[in-house]
Amino acid sequence: MLDPFTTRIIEVIKSIPEGRVATYGQIAAMAGDPRATRQVVWVLRSLSEKENLPWHRVINSKGAISLSGEGYDAQRRALEAEGVRFSGNGTVVLDLFQWRGQSRD
Repeated sequence: MLDPFTTRIIEVIKSIPEGRVATYGQIAAMAGDPRATRQVVWVLRSLSEKENLPWHRVINSKGAISLSGEGYDAQRRALEAEGVRFSGNGTVVLDLFQWRGQSRD
């Protein structure tokens, strides 16, 4: 059984629409604790497959993918397949693609 905060994190991650991204800190804040970014990381690492989470839509506060190697490549390909664009320095254009939490965003 998952604790209520973990359940809220899962719900927020599942709410990120296709073609949008959210940051670890943003998810933590939307779930109720803006300082709980490590809990968001734990949820993504531990429960992405079991909960069928769109893990690839979660990036860091600078708009960068935090994974390296094959994980980076897989995440970037998944985001690009959804239409997310990257700037010349390899970061997501947050002004265009960051989800703000609205249902039509």
